[in-house]
Amino acid sequence: MNVVEQWYLPAEMARRLGVSPKALRVYERAGLVSPLRTAAGWRAYGPVQAARLHQILALKSLGLSLKRIGELLAGRLASLDAVLAVQQGALELQQTETRQALALLAAARARLAEHGALSADDLTQLTKETVMNDKLRTDAEWKEAFEPLIEKHYAQAEIAALGARKLEAYEKAGYDQESFRLAWEGLFEEARALKAAGDVDSPRACELVRRWNEMTGHFTQGDPIIGQKAQAVWSEATADPKLAPRLPVSPDEFAFVQKIADGMRARGELPPRIT
Repeated sequence: MNVVEQWYLPAEMARRLGVSPKALRVYERAGLVSPLRTAAGWRAYGPVQAARLHQILALKSLGLSLKRIGELLAGRLASLDAVLAVQQGALELQQTETRQALALLAAARARLAEHGALSADDLTQLTKETVMNDKLRTDAEWKEAFEPLIEKHYAQAEIAALGARKLEAYEKAGYDQESFRLAWEGLFEEARALKAAGDVDSPRACELVRRWNEMTGHFTQGDPIIGQKAQAVWSEATADPKLAPRLPVSPDEFAFVQKIADGMRARGELPPRIT
């Protein structure tokens, strides 16, 4: 049975994917997708372009910048199947975490039905495992928590300059503030999975560190002094007994990522740490 190829103009393609036509233009300008042109000069998207757009959106949902997506699609993730495998792995991780949370809730309800109440220990453990308890969420919460540390390590002129540079870097990398936050959350989730598996030297672990460094680079802009200060801020934050539990990544997880990076440096896969 032959499959009839369907072609869509940008507005229809965008509607079917749940994105804006502007997003399609951004991906085209970044060299990630190349629509064909009709005889009248209109852009058109067919099966090849639709497959490429799925690759782009799947990788973007994992928190990758457009620049990094371009590099991956030009290399080891050039095939649609490779991207689908990565996407499947991320969803399986989410599924595992959801199953664990559901099992805890089911067990708690069973204890409640049997005993008529849950102990304080039961409730605190349940809250810890199934609710993001007191995590930093809003911009105001992040500012309140980190402002003292930033002011301790950065001069006021540096803080102002970094704010402007950060916004410019986000735009160049294809991020807005929300997608940048989601990108970090994706990295933290992957770090947790790698730590649970004790995986410090696989290609997946090394790729995590490269993406982590790329994300950090959006902030430091390659300035080693700024990088050192950023490292100092996070080191103090993860060592603070009041702030550390509120961070989206635990001190142990942060140290685990550093362990992966140290192994890569020892193998010559990363430049030496600047001290």
